[in-house]
Amino acid sequence: MPHRRWTAADIPPQTGKTFLVTGANNGLGFASCHALAASGGRVVMACRSLERGEAARQAILREIPDADLHLLHLDLADLGSVRAFSETVQQEFDRLDVLMNNAGLNTVRRYETVDGFEQTFGINHLGHFALTAQLFPLLEQTAHSRVVTLSSSAHLNATINFDDLMSERSYRMMRAYGQSKLANLLFARDLQRRLEAEGRSMLSLAVHPGFVATHMVTRFGDNFLPLRIVLSPASLLIAAPDEGALPQLYAATAKDVMGGAYLVPNPNGHPRLGYSTPLSQDMVIAQRLWEISEELTGIAWL
Repeated sequence: MPHRRWTAADIPPQTGKTFLVTGANNGLGFASCHALAASGGRVVMACRSLERGEAARQAILREIPDADLHLLHLDLADLGSVRAFSETVQQEFDRLDVLMNNAGLNTVRRYETVDGFEQTFGINHLGHFALTAQLFPLLEQTAHSRVVTLSSSAHLNATINFDDLMSERSYRMMRAYGQSKLANLLFARDLQRRLEAEGRSMLSLAVHPGFVATHMVTRFGDNFLPLRIVLSPASLLIAAPDEGALPQLYAATAKDVMGGAYLVPNPNGHPRLGYSTPLSQDMVIAQRLWEISEELTGIAWL
């Protein structure tokens, strides 16, 4: 169980460990990279925009001059980019202690990825599914590695619509986002189940950061009020990214974490175990989602 007042100051020394963070140039990803670098970890910053990624890298270096930061291009909306990125990572690094599946988006209108997937589901779930699969050999050869996947309390009212997974018949922003976040949680738990079945030391965890002032939120302004209520029903206060990143930092670094856990912020922002719906724990649905994800991405694993 997390200590009720756990903060980034409680991160143990991470010297010698390698972390990979998607969506690293702003919001929760940037805050995570900053905290992990400050604790001595080597951080691979995976960004769609190298220009914005380099600006983020320089911002961290100004505060932590000896930070070990590596910037690489990754577009989760393009499975070809995911594949090329994964090959580069495995060529350049000999270990991967933590893969933090942090990047995410939501859009008012329906768009498609390079591969023809509805964009929210394609990036939030399928892109990270493919990335985790293709980095699995490196994670596997690193003792006690972890996969941390960002979900959300937006999953609470969500279902997986297998009859219209890509929202081709009807697209609604909140429904598409909730489905993708439920998929993230189902993926994290099914991955843990599969790891345990094979007796592996790797852990898979899911987190909800709370309602955080990230670019995804602020660019919508008042149009994002419905999601704001879903993510933070007790309060409409917005947390800063460094506070919102605490659950994922805890999942990535704390010594007492348990595989399959779902970590959320308490009212003060500190990480704790959270509630998730029975649907998010349904392994029949999780296995069906896994199989469909394999078919869609063309990657079969575990």
